[in-house]
Amino acid sequence: PEQEAYELLLEQDGQAMLLTTLGNFENGSLETVAQLLQRDDVAVGLGDGGAHYGMLCDASYPTTLLTHWVRDRQGTRLALSQVIKALTSETAQLVGLLDRGLLAPGYKADINLIDHAAMRLYKPEVLHDLPAGGRRLDQRADGYVATIVAGEVVVENGRHTAARPGRLVRGRQPAPAA
Repeated sequence: PEQEAYELLLEQDGQAMLLTTLGNFENGSLETVAQLLQRDDVAVGLGDGGAHYGMLCDASYPTTLLTHWVRDRQGTRLALSQVIKALTSETAQLVGLLDRGLLAPGYKADINLIDHAAMRLYKPEVLHDLPAGGRRLDQRADGYVATIVAGEVVVENGRHTAARPGRLVRGRQPAPAA
């Protein structure tokens, strides 16, 4: 195994990566995860966007939910509506952002327009674009047609626009007045 790992790491001019599955792969299966994802007392989400930038990339989890768990999986699949709700309103409510997560009058609505059939994740890449040349993992995806923030398109077909309408949100946010 060590020789095989070494040979694989030498591919791509020494830039190859190996995925080591550390959890959630009980007995070579994701069936336990499928059961967890369908529970009412489980929230989907990851967010280790700090100390471990150079070791893992959690940014792919929404795309993985939409592709693997909704579209591509053999066996138990999740409903698209269930996954969208989990990624939007359920997460917003859980973290106290009661003014978002729904497309309704008075709510703040950032929107991703997706081409579900075209969604695809690429393998992670190491970038050295943090201060002092620090490294991080980045994982691109296809299928996101546009991302709209505060009514402005900020990403279109994978390319960032000049628009930067987003703002820092601190603390809980109340639901809009009815």
